Amino acid sequence: MSHAQEPRPTPPRPRGRSGAEPTRPEAPPERLAPVLDRNIEALRERRAREAAASGAQERLAEIITRFSGSMAFVYIHAAFVATWVAINLGWVPGLPRFDETFVILATAASVEAIFLSTFVLISQNRAAAAADRRAELDLQINLLAEHEITQLVALTRAIAARLEIGEAADPALDHAERDVAPEAVLAEIERRGTQDDKKT
Repeated sequence: MSHAQEPRPTPPRPRGRSGAEPTRPEAPPERLAPVLDRNIEALRERRAREAAASGAQERLAEIITRFSGSMAFVYIHAAFVATWVAINLGWVPGLPRFDETFVILATAASVEAIFLSTFVLISQNRAAAAADRRAELDLQINLLAEHEITQLVALTRAIAARLEIGEAADPALDHAERDVAPEAVLAEIERRGTQDDKKT
């Protein structure tokens, strides 16, 4: 009579000093393609050059705008206004009132708002100029990509015609082989926008 072979017990997994199972080392992150790495470095260098080329006034306006948009700015103003109000309401013994009607506080707040709005506008103008440059770059890249795709369509269609593939005679490919004229597209958009304005 044959006996069934008993299963062998599995050896215990090695544990660390704390008794927990050892963690597997994380896989190293995949490196970016050389083209992407070069583009990222080029953009970083361009931003560094633009920051270095900006004047002292522009940098000062940027610092003030960044600080005025932080929570620290809110906390400082809340503490300052609360202290001012408490003193002039007579809630702080030993300190005389100096602005019982809060006219000085209102005037100071108005002047501060004028300067802060000016600094914000300066920063917005810089951001708008940078956005315009990026939009121009995106447009040029898109036009270049569209031109390259058009050339690829024409080349692929010629190969398909040489191989006598029926899809090569598709009339829809005639439009795909034409380069898009951006000035014509812009003129059509403006024309339709003018028509919509007249209807409204």
